[in-house]
Amino acid sequence: MSSESALREQICVLAKSLFDRGLTHGSTGNISARTEDGGLLVSPTGTSFGRLDPGRLSRFDLHGQHVAGDAPTKEMPLHSAFYDTRSTAGAVVHLHSCHSVALSMLPGADTDNFLPPLTPYGIMKLGKVTLLPFFLPGDPAMGEAVRSLAGKRAAVMLANHGPVVAGMDVEAACNAIEELEDTARLALITRGLSPQALNADQIAAVVRKFDVDWDG
Repeated sequence: MSSESALREQICVLAKSLFDRGLTHGSTGNISARTEDGGLLVSPTGTSFGRLDPGRLSRFDLHGQHVAGDAPTKEMPLHSAFYDTRSTAGAVVHLHSCHSVALSMLPGADTDNFLPPLTPYGIMKLGKVTLLPFFLPGDPAMGEAVRSLAGKRAAVMLANHGPVVAGMDVEAACNAIEELEDTARLALITRGLSPQALNADQIAAVVRKFDVDWDG
C-alpha cells in the first residue's frame, strides 16, 4: 500500500471512530491531512465522518488546486488558514462536539484561554485555545480570524459551532481535539461546584516539562 493510500485509510478510520463515539454527528465536521508531496487530502462537502470513502476524498496539489476526488468541505478557508500560518501543521480536524459547543455558549468565557486548566492533558496537547466569535458556516472570515492569530494557536473554538485543531499528523490532531472535548465535558460537569483547577505553579510546571507554547 502506498503512503497516500495508507493516509486515506487512516483518515477514514479515525473519522469513523470520532463519529461512532458521538464526537460529531450527521454530516457535520471535516478533516484534512498533508500528503508527502505537500498536497492535501480533505473530507468532501456534505459527507458523514461515519461513512467516508478513501477513494473519494478531495485531493489538492501543493499549489492548493483541487485535482481529484469529490468537492471539498466548504470550510476549506479554515483549514488553509492553519496550514498557511503553522509550519508544523500536518492535519486539521473540525468537529461539532456537544460539550465544547455548550461551553462556548456560557457567559464568562476567557476568549484567550477558553479551556479551564482542570487536568495537565489539555495544556499538553492543546496549549491555549482561543475562543472566536460566531460566524456563519462556510464564512471565509473564519479563516481570516485564524490567520490573525499568526500561527500562535494550535486550536480554536468557534462559538456556537465547534472546535478546530491542527496537529503534527492526523492522529495527533484527532487525539488533541478529543482532549478538548473531554476537558469541556469536565468543565460542564463541575460547573458551579468550585472545582480545584491546576494553580499557576502547576500550570507552569506542565508547560516547562512538556515544552508547551503557552505565552504566544
